Amino acid sequence: MKIKDILKLVLSVALCQLAGFLGSLFTIPAIPTWYKTLNKPFFTPPDWIFSPVWISLFILMGISLFLVWQRQGHRKLKMALIFFFAQLIFNMLWSAAFFGLRSPLLGLIDIVLLWFAILLTIQNFLRVSRTAGLLLLPYILWVSFAAVLNFSLWILNL
Repeated sequence: MKIKDILKLVLSVALCQLAGFLGSLFTIPAIPTWYKTLNKPFFTPPDWIFSPVWISLFILMGISLFLVWQRQGHRKLKMALIFFFAQLIFNMLWSAAFFGLRSPLLGLIDIVLLWFAILLTIQNFLRVSRTAGLLLLPYILWVSFAAVLNFSLWILNL
């Protein structure tokens, strides 16, 4: 791998981790305060699990982005990147909506949009790089679970 490619990989992963970090600015202060007071469903994971899961998912997203970015000149590249960055924005907005605004309803609306954006990203990434698309499958599975959890939190705390 060339130095240029290594830099692209590092930048891709760092960009995704930055999105996670920005979301955590809303999340971390709310966990011991507001989130702690919510009624939670029986399947709510322990708080400590979320950080390693998200860090891992952001790494996979970064590698996936790198693999697509490597396919310069591919006719589907631009559309794939548009969907990728759209889902990354929805990802950050979820933390702002759910934790920052303390709104499970706004979080739910956002996570549904996020889920569809991830699905479109996967479809478009698969057209550019099969491996890149497959690397996003754990992400959509986790967000599917998170959407069910978000819905349950909204219902239980009406």
